[in-house]
Amino acid sequence: MSADDNQDEARRFRKSPTGPSVAAPRMPATPLASAPVKAPRFRPSYWSIAVFVLLASGIGIRAWRDLSRPDAWDYWKDQYIAPSMTASLIGKVELGGTGPTRRALQVSGTIGPAAATLLRDRLNEAGLAAGDLILLSSPGGDLNQAVIMGEMIRSRGLATAVGTADGSGRVKPGYCASACVLVYAGGKPRFGVLGSALGVHRFVTTKATSDPVADTQRIAGAVLGYMTKMGVSSSVVEAMSETREIRWLSPQQALSMNLVTDPVGKP
Repeated sequence: MSADDNQDEARRFRKSPTGPSVAAPRMPATPLASAPVKAPRFRPSYWSIAVFVLLASGIGIRAWRDLSRPDAWDYWKDQYIAPSMTASLIGKVELGGTGPTRRALQVSGTIGPAAATLLRDRLNEAGLAAGDLILLSSPGGDLNQAVIMGEMIRSRGLATAVGTADGSGRVKPGYCASACVLVYAGGKPRFGVLGSALGVHRFVTTKATSDPVADTQRIAGAVLGYMTKMGVSSSVVEAMSETREIRWLSPQQALSMNLVTDPVGKP
């Protein structure tokens, strides 16, 4: 190519609207995506597994040992499956048809192995104040639970009466026998509802023992100490010791023993 031809080519290049033909620039190479980092797997050691198994088995064995006792099963059943006693709050009750009304917790049924726990829970829920009433209707039951219930009633300054309440809050006659009498004794005052009955008898141990006579005397001594503490005459324990069958006290007898402190209703 001559010099003139080179000059003509240069002039055409300068006049081109697109400018010189330039190769497209290369894009930088895209870096490879980094692989996700996996969290390390927790692999417990054989020692930690062995310690856990030993702890779990120890707790299980101890729980089974506790629940394998008949009294433990009875308590569990009475508390969670089939309570033998019920307690319901009554807004206002009236004793004897006259006088002021008061809040009451109506407690009825057999005194089972978990009766004291039930009473405590219901009292806490009801928020009864000193002077409010525990209305009892029970054939008796567990002696130890009855003592705990009576102590609980006394510590809260609650009154007791025997009977049931109807829808209008009027108290109707009922009965309280055997261990229920110890619960009733915890009240201060203890109202005697006309027509209601208090029944006592001799307490004996139900467990196999080498000396049942000594155990019966021990129980009688414990009952005497409890009743004396509650302000009841020792004659009530004498009445208990006379028979294993229920002996129903007359209103005059219950009053003379100071078991009833405040009779209500007209004879």
